[in-house]
Amino acid sequence: LSFNLEDVIIPEEKEKLIQDGYAEVEEIVENWKMGFITYNERYNQIIDTWTHINSKLSNILMKQLAEDDQGFNSVYMMLDSGARGSREQIRQLSGMRGLMAKPQKSGAEGAQIIENPILANFKEGLSVLEYFISTHGARKGLADTALKTADAGYLTRRLVDVSQDVIINEEDCGTLRGLAATAIKNNDEVIASLYERILGRVSVHDVQHPNTGEVLVNAGDEITEDIARKIDESPIERVEIRSVLTCESHQGVCAKCYGRNLATGRMVQKGEAVGVIAAQSIGEPGTQLTLRTFHVGGIASNIATENSIVTKYDGILEFDELRFVESTDTEGKSYKVVVSRLVEMRIVDPNTKIVLLSHNIPYGSKLFFGEGDKIQKGDLICEWDPFNAVIVSEATGKIRFENFTENMTYKVESDEQTGLKEKVIIESRDKTRAPSAHIVNENDDILRTYTLPLGSHIVKNENDEIKAGDVLVKIPRAVGKAGDITGGLPRVTELFEARNPSNPAVVSEIDGEVSFGKIKRGNQEISVTSKTGEQKKYMVPLSKQILVQENDYIRAGMPLSDGATTPADILAIMGPTAVQEYIVNEVQDVYRLQGVKINDKHFEVIVRQMMRKVEVVDPGDTRFLEQQLVDKHEMMEENDRIWGKKVIVDAGDSQIFEPGQIVTVRKLRDENSSLKRRDLKPVEARDAVPATANQVLQGITRAALQTTSFMSAASFQETTKVLNDAAINGKTDTLEGLKENVIVGHLIPAGTGQREFEKLIVGSREDFEKLNASKRNNLFQEAAVEE
Repeated sequence: LSFNLEDVIIPEEKEKLIQDGYAEVEEIVENWKMGFITYNERYNQIIDTWTHINSKLSNILMKQLAEDDQGFNSVYMMLDSGARGSREQIRQLSGMRGLMAKPQKSGAEGAQIIENPILANFKEGLSVLEYFISTHGARKGLADTALKTADAGYLTRRLVDVSQDVIINEEDCGTLRGLAATAIKNNDEVIASLYERILGRVSVHDVQHPNTGEVLVNAGDEITEDIARKIDESPIERVEIRSVLTCESHQGVCAKCYGRNLATGRMVQKGEAVGVIAAQSIGEPGTQLTLRTFHVGGIASNIATENSIVTKYDGILEFDELRFVESTDTEGKSYKVVVSRLVEMRIVDPNTKIVLLSHNIPYGSKLFFGEGDKIQKGDLICEWDPFNAVIVSEATGKIRFENFTENMTYKVESDEQTGLKEKVIIESRDKTRAPSAHIVNENDDILRTYTLPLGSHIVKNENDEIKAGDVLVKIPRAVGKAGDITGGLPRVTELFEARNPSNPAVVSEIDGEVSFGKIKRGNQEISVTSKTGEQKKYMVPLSKQILVQENDYIRAGMPLSDGATTPADILAIMGPTAVQEYIVNEVQDVYRLQGVKINDKHFEVIVRQMMRKVEVVDPGDTRFLEQQLVDKHEMMEENDRIWGKKVIVDAGDSQIFEPGQIVTVRKLRDENSSLKRRDLKPVEARDAVPATANQVLQGITRAALQTTSFMSAASFQETTKVLNDAAINGKTDTLEGLKENVIVGHLIPAGTGQREFEKLIVGSREDFEKLNASKRNNLFQEAAVEE
């Protein structure tokens, strides 16, 4: 398939889009010169404008390419079939190159973006300046590639090592658990449809069509293409599917939990080494991931921020946890300002009561409809400022500031070009006083108090009249940073190693109301009190932005300060299922951004290996120790062993029992009745107490070193330490994984090398008959000899 220059189509709309872009940018710059927005906001908005225009242009371009030559445009065929090229590349050929990353010294936080985009594409050709910026990106790409291969190779090695012993060992483990699969959506855009997520998996329950009641798939059956399509077209939103994460096989996993073998398109067979396949599937595209954030030759693909919710359905609005204050804009139109932290909005079909759309509404949004309102397709429900987090007044009165002194708690920043001044909160040297704003009434009674977080820009002045719903403070969000701070390989490694991010958020462990305590040693004390009266206290450093205000009602797992949530917190608060889902989805996001499609089940295999161990909290009467890391199955077996048995407290006059011995109820009864008959003191016993444990999340390196097989661990890393450990514990290696068997030179226990096939002899019918005949003869001869 060849293509010529004419196959690269430049859309006519490009010129107009670019003109629109320039007009918008001019308006933004005007606003900045007039002092309506800060320099940072101006930068963010310009970046946002060009990103929007670029994505609009590439959408138009894709549509035109697809329609050109009735879909037989060579470039489009090449892209569409997945043979070569990506959307990004085609966009640069015939759309515009777009925004580029700034050359920056290594180690600088997050790549900045040059605000003038490259408007030309490769067909039109670049100007000298555009060419210069481009070569920079290309050079950077080449340097990165060299460094990347080593990283990707090491990741692959760790993945293989942690999952090498995951083999399909049985047909069905018989578990009743599964994962709920839903379509993954980002706002309204479907990233992965339900069809993709359930195809080739096994259903946990019978799935019925909600309208007709027809059974689409029975429990324990594979979801084929036809069934998946039927489910996708029905109103069903979620399907419970069997997953490797919930498989209860003791060794390896079972075929039903794994589902379809992606290489053959049929159900997976016994003996398939799915662990190694998973590791290779994740490791191989690692070489295509970028070392730092995004860039195709240095192109910044930051995602345009959304700032409103426009409904696509007719229906009725419902809200959860909605608190608002009424306000009016300059033209006298009234709207509601949302002042609660967790508002969920649902659009419900008036007849069937099915939820058509659910969405979180951010704090400080302007809401144009109320509870139970009827809405039509295309209505604007709410909008918010995407560039700033805000603090909104809930009361009407005057504003007074406390602990608000220039150059101590705030500094005045003036813009050189516009000469406008604004007050910005800085980190105070005096760690005991936090700046705050009070809203007071005529008699100077304080109605509401708001703490002012670090870095916030104060919009109002002392003694200003405040109406409920007015914005008091703007806190600029860092948008112009390209993509996420860490992207590509480092992010994947961070997730698989279950590392904590550099500045983790402080997260609430319970649902409840927030109240602020004293400030101790530069930390703000925040306590959360639940409706049952349980109270938890948290210390948040004053150098962090505090995201909650006094009296806010928050849910467990909500961050109190800015920063990323750590996987350990998610596990402790939301439980194992949530953390599994979090890791799988986060890693998928990184690969998706690069346009790499990997099936979820590969990630699930790895995450299963990360969650193998539990930490013993209370050993009870088992042989474990406190804080020991034990395999989940070992723990359950040990608990089953002592279940229903008795522990001797006082042996009485018995000769066979000793205190602390674990015996069955039957033995105890027999012994006691024989002691009673002889008028001796009976044995006293109590119920045996099982061990309790907490689920642990280990990084892949730790999980690989903690495997039951010491040979596998020793051949991975820290050989001497692993071998010393094994020698001290007197470990034995049962040679169950692939690696150990390779080391000792045996057949690997996968495929036809599985141990149960060893006794099988492959041959013809005649051979079999001969063998049986000779066996029979031998038996007769032996019998004759014995007689």
